[in-house]
Amino acid sequence: MDYQVHTLANGIRLLYKHSPSNITHTCFLVNAGARDEPQQKDGLAHFIEHLLFKQTERRSTNQILNRLELVGADLNAYTTKEYTCIHASLLKQHLERTLDLFEDILFHSTFPQEELVKERSVILDEIASYQDQPEEAIQDDFEGLLFKGHALGNNILGTEESVNQLNRDDIAGFMQATYNTHQMVFAVIGDYDFSKLIKLTEKYLGTVPENTSTKHRQKPGKVKGEIITFEKPISQTHGVIGSLAYDSSHQHKSALLLVNNLLGGMGMSSRLNLEIREKHGIAYTIESNYTPLTDTGIFSIYFGTDAEKAEKAMRLIHKELKKLRDNKLGTLQLQQAKQKFVGQIALAEENRLSLIISMAKSLIDFNSIDTLQQVFDKIEATTAEQVLEITNEVFDNQSLITLLFEPKEEQE
Repeated sequence: MDYQVHTLANGIRLLYKHSPSNITHTCFLVNAGARDEPQQKDGLAHFIEHLLFKQTERRSTNQILNRLELVGADLNAYTTKEYTCIHASLLKQHLERTLDLFEDILFHSTFPQEELVKERSVILDEIASYQDQPEEAIQDDFEGLLFKGHALGNNILGTEESVNQLNRDDIAGFMQATYNTHQMVFAVIGDYDFSKLIKLTEKYLGTVPENTSTKHRQKPGKVKGEIITFEKPISQTHGVIGSLAYDSSHQHKSALLLVNNLLGGMGMSSRLNLEIREKHGIAYTIESNYTPLTDTGIFSIYFGTDAEKAEKAMRLIHKELKKLRDNKLGTLQLQQAKQKFVGQIALAEENRLSLIISMAKSLIDFNSIDTLQQVFDKIEATTAEQVLEITNEVFDNQSLITLLFEPKEEQE
């Protein structure tokens, strides 16, 4: 294998991939995200991620922020529906400094009340900012419809009402209930001796108290297809069409990733881009996405266009979906789709920060990581019959949800 793993006594795992570079990329991934929040506590996981950078038992906010920036390193974090991730890019000699900081902010943050008040205000501004970006807001609202009544439908940022109510007890309770040390990975891609890396990890993370808390994630149920329209103070129509899709361990995952790339993935030669933007010139942005989660998945197509062209855009999108449902891909079409996708994946490996985070997620989800060749083999194994089966299941009109943000008509 092209990676190495060491497990500490408390369950935290070190994941290492060698790369002969003077630049190191590292992350600390926790299997806890927005879907794990208690009811009426929307935005709690994201709130914690912000507050980790505020104050610890031995560092002030400025000391935390300057610890890596003073040596030219880049420190950041994000929250998803299922994970919390802190990551950094740095010169290789600064890894110990980085690990020391990771351990400090993750396990010794004090969450002072004055910082809660300040950061709550920052997040409320972030929520308002998203509402001013319809292309972002519509994705969140679409997921709210797709997972109606389920924690996966909650906005990662939370709502103004929920964020205003979050407190220190909520933070402590959430971290105790979800920050299971056996579901944490410290991952490094860089140029190190693995035995020395183990010693470094044992030094900083070996004393972290073990936490074996168990999360109770419930699989979302299916929802019926529907078309929902909202009027907004915007100048264009924004739309999302999509449905539930396969989870991350499903046998069809690789094939659906291939289909998604063919339909509306990266590059200008996707079917949706060629048909709707290049041929008809009616949408500046048209793309599709497939996001597999641990027990479900999200497939969606996003477009933005002038209001008078929206109906035609949707008609053309459905035409492309119908083509994939009704017509088996020819041998050459399928081979070209595979060749394009394999090439894009190989190029994406050059983004080593994204690579190491992806590897850490795989280790948490599957306790293993596919090699690049294994990934390619799964794509190559996709058949035209499989594509037909997938498209008829995922792109079924009965299960497609359509959400539209339309410009509000001016009152005379």
